Formats: sequence, C-alpha cells, structure tokens
Amino acid sequence: MARRVFDFGPSAAYNPAPQPEKILIDRERARMAGHSQFKNIMHRKGKQDAQKSKAFSKLAREITVAAKLGTPDPAMNPRLRAAVIAARQENMPKDNIERAIKKAVGGDSENYDEIRYEGYGPGGVAVIVEALTDNRNRAASDIRSFFTKSGGNLGETGSVAFMFDRTGVIEYDADKASADDMLEAAIEAGADDVVSSEAGHEVYASQDTFRDVAKALEAKFGEPRKAALIWKPQNTVAVDDETGEKLFKLMDHLNDHDDVQNVYANFEVSDALMAKMAG
Repeated sequence: MARRVFDFGPSAAYNPAPQPEKILIDRERARMAGHSQFKNIMHRKGKQDAQKSKAFSKLAREITVAAKLGTPDPAMNPRLRAAVIAARQENMPKDNIERAIKKAVGGDSENYDEIRYEGYGPGGVAVIVEALTDNRNRAASDIRSFFTKSGGNLGETGSVAFMFDRTGVIEYDADKASADDMLEAAIEAGADDVVSSEAGHEVYASQDTFRDVAKALEAKFGEPRKAALIWKPQNTVAVDDETGEKLFKLMDHLNDHDDVQNVYANFEVSDALMAKMAG
C-alpha cells in the first residue's frame, strides 16, 4: 500500500502523480456515452466545458473575496497572488481575472461567508471542506447531506482540524531546478521541508514564513505552479478499495458543489484502486 496524501482541489485529477506526498484526484473522468464516436466526443467535450466553467466560477469567487479582504494588488496581497496563480494554471483568461478583481474594487460583488466544515467520511477518514457561500443554510444542508449519504458524518468546527497542519506549499515543475538546488534555495529562504520527485518540487513553509519563502523562490525560479495555504495531514488512514471508492464519490460530490473551494482528506489507497480510477 503506497502512502499518498490527498488534496482535492477545485481542478483535481484522478491520475496519480508519481510523488510520495501528494496526488491530484481527477474529477474529469470521461464517462463516454452515445452510440457513435462523434457522440462520445461531443459528450466528453460538453462535460469538460461545464467543468471548466465551474472551475472558472470558483476561481473568480476566490479572487474577488481575496481582493475585497485586502489590497487589489496581487504583489501586496498574498492570498490574491495565490488565487491569480491558480487561475493562470487553469488557463483562466486574463480578462476574467481582471474582472473579478474589479468587482471587489467597485463594491458590486456579492458578499460571501468563508466557512470551514469538518467531518468524517467512510472508514473514519478525516475531511476538511473550505467553502465560500452566500447562503450558509444551503451550504451546510448540502454538505451535511453528502457526508450522511456516504456513510460519514459532519462534525463541529475543530473536530478533525487537529489532525492536520495549516501550512503553506509552493510547487514547481521538476525542470525548474534540480532537487539539490531547490533544497538549497528553500533552506536559505526559511522553508520547513522540501519534497522533490519526477512530478516536481513541493516546498512547505509555516503560515508566518510562507509569504517570504514564496517571494524568495519566485525571484530565483520564476512563478510557481501553485502557492497556497493548505491543510496537510499529520498522518494518513489506510482504507480498502471498497471504502476508497466511497471516499472518491464523496470527494466528487463535494467538489461539484458551487460553494466548495477546497477539500482535504487524510487517507491512502492501493495502487490497484488508483489504476481503476484512472481507467
């Protein structure tokens, strides 16, 4: 059983990345339909377009909230900077990014509440859900329903957060630097840990040092593919394949909800199940 930490971001992928600490879970599994190749292609394209539209909507919401809470200048607002980087990684048009920032500056944006939901999924797996919502009752009801239907239960705030560390992560592609060069630069910048593999480099920093570490690395290696505060599991729970499938289904339901921005869980699954999910 391989040790894998799951971070279910808004644009996650089920294809396992060959790295020990994290895997992105694919929400774009193609479920081909129809009786001809043309119908299959059109069905898949329609689903991907819908998912891209939803991803852009969530990214725009985060950009607007980040700009509203701080300065509209990404260079001076770490949260906004992280949101803009995430949007660029998803190929979100520049006009969309600028429009989201202008909504915050103009004061005509919706008011969103930031809420963290915590609970247990199938197999006793700890799950943290971060949401931005304009309707707290709706969001709570929907998310509670997802947990209940999966065989889990939604808990109180703080019920599972103690099993995670709130930390910053800065990610770079493997070709940006050698493992030794990245480690040396990260240590010099004040990072806590570095994990390098064929899939790239992950540099971890505390909440207090995250901004300075990110700026130092960007000055040396350029813009990262990701720079954000995450919930990193302290330990993982091994689950069997049947439980793993239930957990993946729960993650899909959560990520498909319009109000959900990020989902984190602390479980590990077999290589066989990962291969099945990628199929």
